[in-house]
Amino acid sequence: MTDIQSIDNPFLNKLTGIIEDNISNEQFGVSELAAEIGMSRSNLLRKIKKLTNLSASQFIRQVRLQHAMELLKEGTNTVSEISFKVGFSSTSYFIKCFGDYYGYPPGEVGKRDIAENKSEQKDEFSPSHQLAAIMFTDIEGYTALMQKDEKKAIDYRNRHREVFKTITEKFKGKILQYYGDGTLSTFNSAIDAVKCGIELQLAFLSEPQIPVRIGIHSGDILFTEDDIIGDGVNIASRIESLSSVGSVFISDKVSDEVKNQSGIQTVSMGQYELKNVGKPMEVFAISNPGLTIPKKDHVKLKAKSHLPKGHKKLGTRNKRLGIKWSILIVVAILVGYLAYTFIISEITKKLIPVDQTMTKKSIAVLPFINDSNDSTNVYIVNGLMESILNNLQKIEDLRVISRTSVEKYRNNPKSITEIGKELNVKYFIEGSGQKLGDQILLNIQLIEASSDRHLWSEQYNRQTKDIFKLQMDVAKNIADKIEVIITPEEEERIKKAPTDNLVAYDYFLKGLDLLHKGDHESLKKAIPWFYKAIEEDNAFANAYADIAIAYYMLDAPHAEKRYSDSINSYADKAMLFDEKLPQSLIAKAFFYMNTGEKELAVPYLEKALEYNPNSALVLTILSDFYTSYIPNTEKYLEYALKGIKLDIAAYDSATASFIYLHISNAFIQSGFVNEAEININKSLEYNPANLYSEYVKAYILYSQHNNLDQLKDDLCHCLKKDTTRLDILQEVGKAYYYLRDYENSYRYYKKFIDVKKAYKLQMYSSENAKIGLVYSKMGLAEESQELFKEHMDYADSDQSIYKYLSLAMYYSFENDPNKAIEHLKLFSDQENYFYWTILFLEMDPLIDNIKDLPEFKKVMKDIESKFWDSHYQMKATLKEKGLI
Repeated sequence: MTDIQSIDNPFLNKLTGIIEDNISNEQFGVSELAAEIGMSRSNLLRKIKKLTNLSASQFIRQVRLQHAMELLKEGTNTVSEISFKVGFSSTSYFIKCFGDYYGYPPGEVGKRDIAENKSEQKDEFSPSHQLAAIMFTDIEGYTALMQKDEKKAIDYRNRHREVFKTITEKFKGKILQYYGDGTLSTFNSAIDAVKCGIELQLAFLSEPQIPVRIGIHSGDILFTEDDIIGDGVNIASRIESLSSVGSVFISDKVSDEVKNQSGIQTVSMGQYELKNVGKPMEVFAISNPGLTIPKKDHVKLKAKSHLPKGHKKLGTRNKRLGIKWSILIVVAILVGYLAYTFIISEITKKLIPVDQTMTKKSIAVLPFINDSNDSTNVYIVNGLMESILNNLQKIEDLRVISRTSVEKYRNNPKSITEIGKELNVKYFIEGSGQKLGDQILLNIQLIEASSDRHLWSEQYNRQTKDIFKLQMDVAKNIADKIEVIITPEEEERIKKAPTDNLVAYDYFLKGLDLLHKGDHESLKKAIPWFYKAIEEDNAFANAYADIAIAYYMLDAPHAEKRYSDSINSYADKAMLFDEKLPQSLIAKAFFYMNTGEKELAVPYLEKALEYNPNSALVLTILSDFYTSYIPNTEKYLEYALKGIKLDIAAYDSATASFIYLHISNAFIQSGFVNEAEININKSLEYNPANLYSEYVKAYILYSQHNNLDQLKDDLCHCLKKDTTRLDILQEVGKAYYYLRDYENSYRYYKKFIDVKKAYKLQMYSSENAKIGLVYSKMGLAEESQELFKEHMDYADSDQSIYKYLSLAMYYSFENDPNKAIEHLKLFSDQENYFYWTILFLEMDPLIDNIKDLPEFKKVMKDIESKFWDSHYQMKATLKEKGLI
């Protein structure tokens, strides 16, 4: 990333000055900067990109971080104080961004200054020749991921560097350079380098996984103080570029040096001409257990040229299908919303506990193989797989794993049994095919996941004009073999051909293949193919729908929407020609989502789910809607629980952890204690460092054991892991509050309030009454009154169901029992209040003045009865749908 301090430009200097004038305002972003400088947002973005190769938001963040560095060097403020002064509302996020930019946490600034001063006093370094082993590593797909999801890419890089530093030091390696997503390091011996490479890959293959490639060479190189120069560096770099994720590639020279080591196994990958290397070189892969050994054909495709040595014809033989194939094309990214919201990762491999009720009729369609030597026909094979998958998804009696969850197993060495356990699925479909002239050849196999036993296979040889009947026949044959019930309505939808025009369908498949890739350029290229399909068949609903979906995906990352009219127009045309087509309904829903009218999207999404019960995309959108826009715990749980059974494997560990956290939180809020514990444990299995999950678990355990001391200890343990977390800080204060240990409660609450006031934060306003009571108990009457005033201001404007409860607690504290009971009764008339109300209301010190009144006990009984009635009704619904 460009360092803006190294660029002297009047325009950038002016921008920097404006940002520094607004440095503490976290809301000051790209739009505000554009307004201040007097430019349009788009022109500002382009100019900053041209001058710095940074996005505007990255430029603003760098200015904030550089200002933070200056403040840290002054040594008069804490890290938490500085984070707020430079516009970061979250100290933990500030620490993360600072570490990403400078390579070390802000707390080390003073120590490093001392170390640098000492190092300047040392004699100047003299360049020297040495014999060393050189290692290059990098993260595959990092650049593309950085463009799509910067946060996830940075998380990858940070884990990569953390693991790399620890293990490299273990083998006495010297880290010369971190460069973006890669590293350059040296070792005193090739043996140490190779052992280090093996341990690195095994570490990167454990959760959370990072897709890393490693290349090693040894030779005579010239060391300068911070760099190395020589042919050996170039060779190591070229070898690394030939390697694959999970593999360690070494040169022939390194192979000679380690071949007699009992703990190191190697296999030749062949000879290659490497760029800027004078003669062909044989390259080896470390073949120790656990490491990836790519097929030689894959390495050949990466190399400039291949020199035959025991050379075989390009192509491998698939062990199950026995069909020769030449190339695999990775087709990733879920259509539509998920392509924007989530970047599909290769790394989730935690086992999801088997749900016996769901695995009875569950299936995953593995990526089909292109048997043709013509790689341009890949889109046809992918189209066959997609269509068969879509037909199966229309069957409500069958659980069908999403294509995004399955895609990561393309070219994956894991066994069917292993994949079956990870996806919690009973059956697999494997397929391969090709188009020869007017003939389509397709091979299909049905496999039992638990035993890897082949239950059924069939070879289809059909004319191109019969492609739709072929797709229907395959889906029906599969359903018959696993005894799935297909309703007459579902069969009718499966039978319906998308078009009668084969030329239009061919154009459509080409566009669909690009649409699935999901990146900006592919989306732009997909749209003309859909237009061509419409020119051939102007009633082709799928093509109209996918044009609308492509335009939505192009608009999704931008605040200023450009394509709303086009999305609406093409969605309406799709609806006109097929109002029951799920893609038509999704396209129309996307129009309303693009214009911010999300509640209008819901009926279309729910109808799409009716016609395609296995749509992970629709389930994800609906679960998000019912947690973020119109909170409804029952509907959220229904859609979220269905969604994770179809698509959880598509997410990286951090995202999966938060998905299970949200589900657990929804369960505990509705009184499902056991289900909440199961899901919070899954969240922590995916990401043990998720402190949100850890403190929610503390409350779940409290709901089981009613032990306030244990709750307090668990929350204190969380806070020790990150003392900058204001949310946990106030939770610890609250735990002491319920224990009526007001002195300790005040200690934590005061820190929380001090930070809120210092940085004018509006957060946790609903807690002001509790804090006000604590201040009152500590004799701070004036401060207590101010907090209760803020509490009343908040309650008066509160639009949630808790408005009346907040007022009831205030009037109870003021010893006005009539008003307190009146507002408590109004609260009892509300719907969907959380389990925390049942757990904590009667013990809350704010209620002390009314808790012994008969009226209070009666209202409390009404609240509890209403809550548990709602709980049991929800439980019956979720059980009926097979979700708990």
